[in-house]
Amino acid sequence: MNTENGSMAGRKPAMNPAQIWNMSFGFLGIQIGFELQNGNVSRIFQTLGAEVNELAILWIAAPMTGLIVQPIIGHMSDNTWGKFGRRRPYFLIGAILASLALFIMPNSPSLWVAAGMLWIMDASLNITMEPFRAFVGDNLPDRQRTRGYAMQSFFIGIGAVIAGALPWMMTNWMGLSNTAAAGEIPETVQWAFYIGGAALLLAVLWTVLKTKEYSPDQIAAFEKARHEALGLADAAANTVRRGASQFFTGGMIWIVIGALFAGFVMHARGEPRPDWLGSIEVGKELYILAGLIAAFGAIQIFAGMLRNSGKDDNGFMEVVNDLFAMPTTMRQLAVVQFFSWFAMFALWIYGTPAVTDYHFASPDPTSQGYQDGADWWSLMGSVRNGLAAAAALAFVVVAAKIDRRRLHCFNLTVGALGFGAMMLFTDPALLWVSQLGLGIAWASIVSLPYAMLAGSVPAKKMGIYMGIFNVFIVVPQLIAATLLGFLITAFFGGEPIYAMAIGGVSFLLAAIATLFVTDQASAAPAAAMAEAA
Repeated sequence: MNTENGSMAGRKPAMNPAQIWNMSFGFLGIQIGFELQNGNVSRIFQTLGAEVNELAILWIAAPMTGLIVQPIIGHMSDNTWGKFGRRRPYFLIGAILASLALFIMPNSPSLWVAAGMLWIMDASLNITMEPFRAFVGDNLPDRQRTRGYAMQSFFIGIGAVIAGALPWMMTNWMGLSNTAAAGEIPETVQWAFYIGGAALLLAVLWTVLKTKEYSPDQIAAFEKARHEALGLADAAANTVRRGASQFFTGGMIWIVIGALFAGFVMHARGEPRPDWLGSIEVGKELYILAGLIAAFGAIQIFAGMLRNSGKDDNGFMEVVNDLFAMPTTMRQLAVVQFFSWFAMFALWIYGTPAVTDYHFASPDPTSQGYQDGADWWSLMGSVRNGLAAAAALAFVVVAAKIDRRRLHCFNLTVGALGFGAMMLFTDPALLWVSQLGLGIAWASIVSLPYAMLAGSVPAKKMGIYMGIFNVFIVVPQLIAATLLGFLITAFFGGEPIYAMAIGGVSFLLAAIATLFVTDQASAAPAAAMAEAA
């Protein structure tokens, strides 16, 4: 790897700006894919006949896929080494599959096909995206990790700008129709997905061909030197093994909670209807939440059985054991991630219906007003993500001068104000005001927590811990997918704009939780950090 030489033996060499650029460039394509998904899938679902209160449950495929795929890919990439390195094979395989999914999605003939394609598309994007997070931790020393994740955030912003603007540009610059017959997807959306699929593959190919990786032995040597300089315990040591009895006890508790919650949903939906519910409607999607709770218990029971039988030397047990042996910093950041991503999922699911209804007064997906509102909201996504790209570059400078925790807290608070502005300003032309806060928060969410995390986990488990960390992105999305529809229907008269209020409160809770995070880079003495970095 062509790097600047470190001044001290054992120090991981710094990478020059061009190398960091090449290493991160693939995220441009990944985010084009994710933004096309996030900005247009609700539109496709509604075009194919979905009701607003059905959107959240249809979206459940995406987080379910991430929950399964990310830890698996993280574990596999930690234990891969070949001609194309450790992480890059997964970049390429995922990019090919995701590009094919992007070509097929806008041609879905029915709602169930579109829901299935969302599952496949999200799985493919996760195969590509998850190792990219570990890639930065592998290649960059501590002193450059904020810069590396900020560069990823920059490309996330630029990719989202391109993807968000594509449908609007197809309509206003190329003259393609943004309306279609009932049940048909507009050609502007179709062409946006075709262009996005090609861009995704080309961007990831650039990173695969232009970047090299350190071998596992080199990474282990760098990590050993780093921990000696910091005076820390050997991070490569095996984590404490959770006992079979602990797995059984924890599993039974989660199964009982899931069963009780399912019983509550059954009672609330039964006849005669319980008087204490009043006008509140309990949706059947809450059964899924009950099932997820019980499933986590079942996983622990199975892990306990494997441990008892001595059949615990496998990837499944490594993932489950590491989940319960997370470093303290990771546990603290998990709370921050939970509330941050709950808010973002509210924005992605309900952004289009909220704007078309609240700002354009056109909730009917077959109307011209709805399609104009959907195009405008997609363009506002470009504004939001353009601001995020600019903010990411600013973080490189600002994070070197102030505590990363306080910076992230501030950014999330600004994001909460952005959600509030969506409700305050009813004129669509003023939606850009809300995007200021949301863009800054988004840039922070996809960079600063990862920079804080990378220095707190063992280098040899970087992939698996990044995968587990992403579980705390997926879990709030699953809860949002099962709970948001119920909350909006039961308490807000089915008005999707109130999902933005829920998002704002969630951002504020994340901001508060950030102040309780232990950031190793901030806690270590400056001299030791300089030597280790």
